[in-house]
Amino acid sequence: MKKPPIYGLLAEFDSPTAIVMAARRAYEAGYRKMDAYTPFPIEELTEAIGFHHTRLPAIVLGGGIIGGLGGYALQYWVSVIEYPLIVGGKPFHSWPAFIPVTFETTVLVAALSAVLGMLALNGLPMPYHPVFNVPEFALASNNRFFLCLEAADDRFDPDASRRFLESLAPSGVWEVPH
Repeated sequence: MKKPPIYGLLAEFDSPTAIVMAARRAYEAGYRKMDAYTPFPIEELTEAIGFHHTRLPAIVLGGGIIGGLGGYALQYWVSVIEYPLIVGGKPFHSWPAFIPVTFETTVLVAALSAVLGMLALNGLPMPYHPVFNVPEFALASNNRFFLCLEAADDRFDPDASRRFLESLAPSGVWEVPH
């Protein structure tokens, strides 16, 4: 895919209510590749920009299953195949004795899957992002709210998208260079 000449358009808003309304209108207008930047979390904003589903629960479940099976298989291999010992007259494959380690490996691998999956799905670490090229974006960590329509969106047209953002009554609209 050819890289668009700009990353997108960035609009600045004064309040959380304004950016939530702008994000809802942008989603209703058909924009799907957009992101919002705020100084604090806004619960309604995730729904407004279309974040409904995530693959993270499936990744954590898969990690937990792999961890549990791996922990159990390791104990079975050690206790039954490689180094069998008779302890207290119990059989080599005494599954109740395997439960604590199986539980611990399940939790450990599920937690590691959650952290690594979250980083991968968020695209982190991200040492550079094009929105940092807009000087006004420095206020995003103070008291301003930004909505970015990405140029990679199918609906994005530089002129029409700028007019659309300006119709939402922002404090300003800027092009975001790569």
